[in-house]
Amino acid sequence: MHQTVTKPIDSTRRWWVLAIVVAAQFMFGVDAFIVNVAIPTIAVDLHATPAQIESVIAIYLIAYATLVVTGGRLGDIHGTKNVFLAGVLGFTVTSLWCGLAQSGAELIIARLAQGATAALMVPQVLATLHLLFADESRSRAFAIYGIVLGLAGAAGFLLGGLLVTLDLAGAGWRSVFFVNVPCGIVIAAAAWRIMPSVPRRGGTKLDIKGSMVLFAGLLCLIGPLLFGHDVGWAPWLWAVMATGGVILASFLKLEHAVARAGGMPLIDLTLLADAAFLRGLGAAFFFFVANLSFYLVMTLFMQRGLKIPPLAAGMTFIPLALAFVVASRHSGARARHRGTKVLIEGCALQIAGLGALALVAAYVEAPTPITLAFTMIIFGYGQGLVMAPLSGAVLSTVKPVAAGSASGMYGTTAQIGNAAGVAAIGAVFFAIESLQSARAGFLVSLASFVTLIMICAAFLAWMRRAPARS
Repeated sequence: MHQTVTKPIDSTRRWWVLAIVVAAQFMFGVDAFIVNVAIPTIAVDLHATPAQIESVIAIYLIAYATLVVTGGRLGDIHGTKNVFLAGVLGFTVTSLWCGLAQSGAELIIARLAQGATAALMVPQVLATLHLLFADESRSRAFAIYGIVLGLAGAAGFLLGGLLVTLDLAGAGWRSVFFVNVPCGIVIAAAAWRIMPSVPRRGGTKLDIKGSMVLFAGLLCLIGPLLFGHDVGWAPWLWAVMATGGVILASFLKLEHAVARAGGMPLIDLTLLADAAFLRGLGAAFFFFVANLSFYLVMTLFMQRGLKIPPLAAGMTFIPLALAFVVASRHSGARARHRGTKVLIEGCALQIAGLGALALVAAYVEAPTPITLAFTMIIFGYGQGLVMAPLSGAVLSTVKPVAAGSASGMYGTTAQIGNAAGVAAIGAVFFAIESLQSARAGFLVSLASFVTLIMICAAFLAWMRRAPARS
């Protein structure tokens, strides 16, 4: 058993440490969006099928979602600095592998590994901030963290379009992964020199079996949605999905068994009695199903349907991303005073933005990037009103002792929602595109997003009516 480290934490250089861990979070955030812009180019170069296109995004999210809680626990066991360094170096190496991939299948495997290493790196960011900023500087540190999260989206869209267009050294789309390599090396070197060694928590255990069962269940449930179009929705796909449902149902039984045996389950089972928290997770799930999938479908429509070049397509998202940042800055204070009403209003704005986008797509023969950019501002502002305070609203009823586990469940739910959305809405888009057109696929996808956000709003309203926990 590890000895608890008693060496005091050196917080004299904590603002430099903040810069380091936030830079890693920024790299992770950029990677989530930079790939979206490059996806159509990747598909052409690697002769990737629609299933492979979706899997490049979805498998990364599934790996991250199922391992992020384990990554946080590893930080407790082996020290935040050590696991952060392992995660950054792993993310750097797997990014290089992604850039060198020679086929769609190899890129999917590399992205799986990249998502797993991100799950080691990202949990240590918030853990470090919580540890080093426990005084009056805490709000300032987290404000910087929030701004960086918002700007990562804009940077990802712009950088993705720029790198694909510039075609540096003939690397083409590969440069969107290669760019992580020098960044990762610099971050790792700085972390090794500056990050303090933090105390390890005694008694922390890993639920490896739970992580494996959750991963297998999600893969069986979401995988068929990714590959259904390629195999003509064969009957065996539905059997695989049913198997996934059974595996996920057995996951809770396994977690109860782990708890009875004195282990540490992947999820805190006491949280299952909190009705408001569970309804909040429902709202988060449906919100995130309509999150990354929107950017995937929007990118595909612009590049495949409207023939807008990658750089122009990437820049089209920048006003949306900036509106998201502005809304994020406003929403926190408003949510403290008005609670979930602000989030429901944000859902209404998103629906209005999607409606405006549908009108443009339906009645404008060839909408320009500028027209699309200004139309998406409404959606971006509404999304910022919801996403920034959503985690706080969902966790508001959770007792402090369970905050870490609840945060892990929230993060896992969000990424599962993202993966499910990319798989399901992507499948809808490709199916209708093959039967009719990219425009028709886009319009049906927009209708799906409206439905999902309406369900999210309904869960938020339901959450407000949940009985208070004693």
